[in-house]
Amino acid sequence: MTYNLAPTTIINKYQTALAGYSKIVEFLQDQIKMKNKQKLTVVIECYPATDLKELKENLIDPLKPQNIFMADDYAMKPDKINNKIIDVITDDRVLGVMSHYQVQDFYPDIKAISKEIKNLNGLTIVYGTGATIITPKMDILIYADLARWEIQLRYRSGLSNWQQDNASEDVLRKFKRGYFFEWRIADRLKKRVLPESDFILDTNIKNDPKLITSKDFFSGLKKLTTQPYRTVPYFDASVWGGTWMRKHFDLPDNGKNYGWAFDGVPEENSLYFKYGDVRIEVPAINLMLFYPEQILGTRVFSRFGSEFPIRFDYLDTMGGGNLSLQVHPLTEYINDKYGMSFTQDESYYILDATDNSSVYLGLKENIDRKHLYTDLTAAREGKKEFPDSEYVNRFPAKKHDHFLIPAGTIHCGGADTVVLEISATPYIFTFKMWDWGRVGLDGKPRPLHIDEGMDNLQDQRDTVWVQDHLINKFSDISNDSHEIVEKTGLHPELEFIQTNRHWINDFGTFKTYGSVNMLNMVEGETGVVESVDNSFNSYEIHFGETFIVPADIENYRIRNLTPDSGSIVILQAFVK
Repeated sequence: MTYNLAPTTIINKYQTALAGYSKIVEFLQDQIKMKNKQKLTVVIECYPATDLKELKENLIDPLKPQNIFMADDYAMKPDKINNKIIDVITDDRVLGVMSHYQVQDFYPDIKAISKEIKNLNGLTIVYGTGATIITPKMDILIYADLARWEIQLRYRSGLSNWQQDNASEDVLRKFKRGYFFEWRIADRLKKRVLPESDFILDTNIKNDPKLITSKDFFSGLKKLTTQPYRTVPYFDASVWGGTWMRKHFDLPDNGKNYGWAFDGVPEENSLYFKYGDVRIEVPAINLMLFYPEQILGTRVFSRFGSEFPIRFDYLDTMGGGNLSLQVHPLTEYINDKYGMSFTQDESYYILDATDNSSVYLGLKENIDRKHLYTDLTAAREGKKEFPDSEYVNRFPAKKHDHFLIPAGTIHCGGADTVVLEISATPYIFTFKMWDWGRVGLDGKPRPLHIDEGMDNLQDQRDTVWVQDHLINKFSDISNDSHEIVEKTGLHPELEFIQTNRHWINDFGTFKTYGSVNMLNMVEGETGVVESVDNSFNSYEIHFGETFIVPADIENYRIRNLTPDSGSIVILQAFVK
């Protein structure tokens, strides 16, 4: 078996699962007839970026309602929204402030439109983002959902943001608006509306919707709280991208080098469920909206709420270039400026390397901050190349090395390196200070944040400190004929994630330590995650795959299914 690009959870017992508009329309017609009411209201609440034109033409119009309302028509006009959220969106190209608004804050006359809908006879259909806000009473409620990666692809293809006419705007600004504003208000509404819904509509694939009952949807989510599972990975190109993932994960030729693999990012990834012949895709964040404590564990939930705190992704520069030279914000800084309660502490685990592989980490000894700032700003203005070798350490990197990167530490992955990045989840807050003079794939200069980086740069993390604290800080935990277990990171005082490495000959024993576990097979061919009490079915895993074990499982085993080929190596991360 090879890397599974479409991990899917099978749901055997379910009520209804339909694919395609014709079948869904026929089903809803029957549902409407069964209600046997002269006055009936169907509401379709839509996540922002749902294709409303497609929905109206293929689902709503064929139902032949007497009255149709698109909720978005009753929201604030674009200029008023922009004035209201100017503090959230900011002028920065990529960074904003986390919004605490609600969808209803952008509907100025809810009472009037609700009264109009209430007094109508016949079949009324209300659809769009905010449909449940303006509808006083509903007989059938459908929630139309889609994954964030699909939303990002739609932005790139010319989709405007919610209530905006910005089809040609910078994609980074579109994504920023989604991340800081639209997805926040939509998720708050989703958390209230989904449990009240009768049906869930998967709108991820153009002209190929799927419909399941809300009950079946929640039974699928709940199943994942009791077993190992994977999110659906996605891959993206980058200016520094390499060729390793295309080869090892059998990816299609995209005309560019893949730089990113988002495999283990629950806020961004989706989940696949299969109900009979129908495969449903839902945002993985839905699991965190409704079952966070079962996944995270009580201790972690009480600390992070419904935020999944650990993130795995790949950075592939094999045959590519260096990453950007960057710093992540300190906790107080990210909270004060961006409204985040924790920051992006991280580490680079080296999955593959060549003789040329390296990691830039920490400042050299006795650096003058003023000179550093002057050279960085001169490089940004194109006056000179930034002399990185004068300021930043460059350490050779080999397979299975582990470089720890607490927030405030200057760092950069080098070319010809494959990194499994293990980090806390606020991934958008990267202060790039130098990007080797490159432009992005969009032809525009990549955004730099030198001032913000300098505000967070920790001078004392110099050569000696980095060597003493951040490189290959391995310590033995246990060693027997079955497995060797080592602690590999992260920083014991500065980072809340711990990583253990298991070299498994035949089988290894694992504890969740009261925390959700995120794991990756960093070497080997095939293994299987097993229950110690038969509470879940065995779950097969392969090289390179990231998988999650909910905290409620407490104890589990991982067995090496290919011992003749050598040990499998599992990297395990959890909240300390």
